[in-house]
This record gives sequence, C-alpha cells and structure tokens, in this order.
Amino acid sequence: MRTIDFNLDARLQADTHHVASLPLCEVLLMNDARYGWLILVPRRNGLIEIIDLPDSAQRELWQEINQVAVALRDVAPCDKLNIGALGNIVRQLHVHVIARREGDAAWPGPVWGHSPAQPYTDDELKSRIALLQHHLAKNIS
Repeated sequence: MRTIDFNLDARLQADTHHVASLPLCEVLLMNDARYGWLILVPRRNGLIEIIDLPDSAQRELWQEINQVAVALRDVAPCDKLNIGALGNIVRQLHVHVIARREGDAAWPGPVWGHSPAQPYTDDELKSRIALLQHHLAKNIS
C-alpha cells in the first residue's frame, strides 16, 4: 500500500488485504480466516504511538476505530471486540480490531503468536471484503 508520502510496513503489507480508505486510515483485513480481524493504519509516516498524532487526528482515529468496529461486528458477530495498538514487532502505528468468539482458536488468550494463520481462500476473501466494504459504507458518518 502506498499513497503520496505514505508507506505501509512490509509485514503489514504481506499479512493483509486492503479493504477501504477512510479519511485518516487505511483499513486492512488480516489474512487469517479464523478471526474477524481488521487493522487501521493512519496514512502518515513516522508514527509509532497514538500520542504521536495531533489531538484532532487522535479524535478522528477513534471515530474511525468505532466505524470499523461496528462494521466488523455486523460482519463477524462476536462475544468480544479486542481493540489494541501494540507495535512491539511492527513499529508503524496501527490499530487492531479483532472480533473474538468464545472457543475460537486462541480463546481466551491473545491471537498474536498463537498458531500459524489460516489464509482466506480467494472466494472467502472476496466475499469478506465485499461485506466489510458494504457495512463500512453504511457506518460512515
């Protein structure tokens, strides 16, 4: 993913598929069919922490997280939404929004490092992205 003055970390690029471009963030789908798992990446280089964004952009980020979380929950009903910005391996600021279900492959622990990802099939990927785009469009304020 590349736009003017924005480069997506190579690990994120390798592990995700593009879903949508919001005013601040790129919305990416993690390529692991076991979880509803989206990642938001603000299109600004050099950011590591949410506090590195100006206050107005921090508010915009939280609005976009909310929009994405609502859309994800519509597409992947869940028992709990996990939202986090860890960045211990990928330093570029990014926020995970993960739909978790009791009994999923990693429940109740974290999904990171649990086991190898199970990639989407081509048909599953196209369907999931189309559903997410449809629900995101409904939730854009």
